[in-house]
Amino acid sequence: MANRYYSPDEQRADKVRALFAAIARRYDLLNDLMSLGLHRRWKQRLVQLAGQPCTVLDLCCGTGDFAQRFTGSVVGVDFSSEMLRVAAARATRARWVLADALRLPFPDDSFDVVSIGYGLRNLADLNAGLCEIHRVLRPGGKLLSLDFGKPDNGLWRALYFAHLRFWLPVLGRIFAGNADAYGYILASLQAYPAQRGVQESMERNGFVECKFEECCAGAMAINCGRKPR
Repeated sequence: MANRYYSPDEQRADKVRALFAAIARRYDLLNDLMSLGLHRRWKQRLVQLAGQPCTVLDLCCGTGDFAQRFTGSVVGVDFSSEMLRVAAARATRARWVLADALRLPFPDDSFDVVSIGYGLRNLADLNAGLCEIHRVLRPGGKLLSLDFGKPDNGLWRALYFAHLRFWLPVLGRIFAGNADAYGYILASLQAYPAQRGVQESMERNGFVECKFEECCAGAMAINCGRKPR
């Protein structure tokens, strides 16, 4: 089914930007409703896997929910000015930067950790994004990404995709007045390589020690890897 916010071509970035502009004020509420609050546990697990980094880049930071969970020096980057306005209003400790994940305004070897929550799936070019993340990580630095996954079990995947297809647009219509904004999740996930494909892409783009942890039997996953020392 077509979705007005999903496009696999050169319009991808503009449509994703329009999507997040439309839902910025309701984004955190919908995250709680969609996951029954479980997204907080998954995010905290990613922060645990990061260890104790001195410098963190939270990429596609959205409303800043991830960024404020880290200690140390944190920079949040997003290409949606509406999302960054929400982030700046809720948390003042991080530094907020309006920028494209494919063209980051930072020198090489700048960060100990790059975190990204529900962001890799939205990049217009996954490989270009991974190369840019690799560039700004310090040698030995970690990339940690939390995103929707694709369960191996056929029945569970069918039930999960049905939930994304039918229930999430209903929530989007009721609480954000925008069903397509949440129908986008399934449209983008179907084209996304998910946990196994992301691991392979990370390895192709120079990351080592690549692996993933699954949550909810593969419905969510945390991918991680390191830049070689």
